Amino acid sequence: MPKVKLPRKSTNIDMTAMCDVAFLLLTFFMLATKFKPEEPVVVKTPASISEIPLPDVDIMLLTVDPKGRVFFSIDNKGMRKSLISDINDERKLGLTNDEKNAFAIGPSIGVPFSQLKSFLAADPLTQKQMVTNAPGIPTDTSVTDPNNELAAWIQNARTSNPKLRICIKADGEASYPSVQKIIKTLEGWKIFKFNLITNLKAVPTGTAAYTLQQQSGKAK
Repeated sequence: MPKVKLPRKSTNIDMTAMCDVAFLLLTFFMLATKFKPEEPVVVKTPASISEIPLPDVDIMLLTVDPKGRVFFSIDNKGMRKSLISDINDERKLGLTNDEKNAFAIGPSIGVPFSQLKSFLAADPLTQKQMVTNAPGIPTDTSVTDPNNELAAWIQNARTSNPKLRICIKADGEASYPSVQKIIKTLEGWKIFKFNLITNLKAVPTGTAAYTLQQQSGKAK
């Protein structure tokens, strides 16, 4: 029985719908993306071989610059508004709603309570200039010391959001006492679990960590 030959036709795919979807996705990501606020200081963290991933949300970031100045920030804007309201009531700072909103959307804070109102009232350019001469948040080894304003920030932030996970980002040239004051403050509030942010480096050969890494690689 003879075979029936079907006529061959050229394939023509209409890409219009795919282009529409691509532009819709691009528009969605442009509108939904949340840009991270610019950090007030540049910090070069020391290197380590730790590969423990950092949390993505509910983060309290304590930054220490090369001069030992301490900066404070949390990532949740809604919690930032609640936090600054608590701080304002506790410290009688007299902040306006605009100044509270400036804190909610702004970068890290590195000024004492006495300078906080003027800092939040300033425009972003002036704030950058103020950060240059800012003394940082006052710290001490005791949470009961009235000069330890970092203790107040930490306590109120944990009250606003108990799920906050603490990360310390210290410059490699920062002095040890500067970092120690932060750790002692955390210990004073019975906080013994926190993350130290570092740059990842290769594991030195011949070490126990290198042997463990090789063994885990073979197991895969």
